[in-house]
Amino acid sequence: MKRTGIFGTKLAFRRGRFSALSAAAVLLVMPTYGDHDTAARNLTTTAPATAADARVGALFKEDLDGGHYCTASVVHSPGRDLIVTAAHCLSTDDSQGGGTVFAPAYRDGSAPYGTWPVESVFADDSWNEDGDQDSDVAFAVLGPGSDGGKQVEDVVGGAPLFTGRATGGPVTVTGYPSDTEVPQVCTNTSVAYGSTQQRIDCPDYPGGTSGSPWVVAGGAVAGVIGGYQFGGDDPDVSYSVVFGTVTKSLYELAEAAGAPAPAASAAGAGSDAAPSVDPAQVLRAQAVVCACLLP
Repeated sequence: MKRTGIFGTKLAFRRGRFSALSAAAVLLVMPTYGDHDTAARNLTTTAPATAADARVGALFKEDLDGGHYCTASVVHSPGRDLIVTAAHCLSTDDSQGGGTVFAPAYRDGSAPYGTWPVESVFADDSWNEDGDQDSDVAFAVLGPGSDGGKQVEDVVGGAPLFTGRATGGPVTVTGYPSDTEVPQVCTNTSVAYGSTQQRIDCPDYPGGTSGSPWVVAGGAVAGVIGGYQFGGDDPDVSYSVVFGTVTKSLYELAEAAGAPAPAASAAGAGSDAAPSVDPAQVLRAQAVVCACLLP
């Protein structure tokens, strides 16, 4: 196993009260992560320090002094307070004030936007009870940030969620190896690995990169490093579960537990706001659009 979970250990935690329900995913068109050259396939480099890359960050126990052990990224939600990562990166203690914090855009010992505490964790029962590698994905609700108490998405933005197999096209993976203090990035074509997993060849993704987002065209997150062998036992090959109905269900559970949506989001901002519409209708329509990004 090359990926590190809590304190570098492969763990399966029970969080049965967060079992999955049917749901629709929230998807919005957002900028692509960073400015990585997709022509530079299968080449791992230092990720640029751009605003678009800022929504990817490192997970720490309690504070930055403890060292980062996994990667996570902000996904769009009405409450503007959700991250997605690998299930083996978070424990049930994090739903009870366990002290894990998320530092977006962490670089060289600094958290330029501050840190956000993990307040609750949502993973499927098949992971919680059996450590099922086909369910190695989790969402977490974050509390207010350390710098001004803002929600994380209001500060760094959030990516849409892609549900479906992200194979046959370019995928960009950004993550934090545990032995470096800067994020790295690689783009390559992902391929299927059975019916429930997907794989990508990118060199030098060792421990600490678990939870790294797989980003497809349009900036949507279509996977996280995890799944088979908890992300893989070869630093040059990484895996992810395929995001499907269970992932969408977990998203809705986390969304419901998060902060209420800002009042302006229901009717639109400004004096020229559009008439009120059913948010569920909008989300279903957006899901169809985003699901067409790749075959």
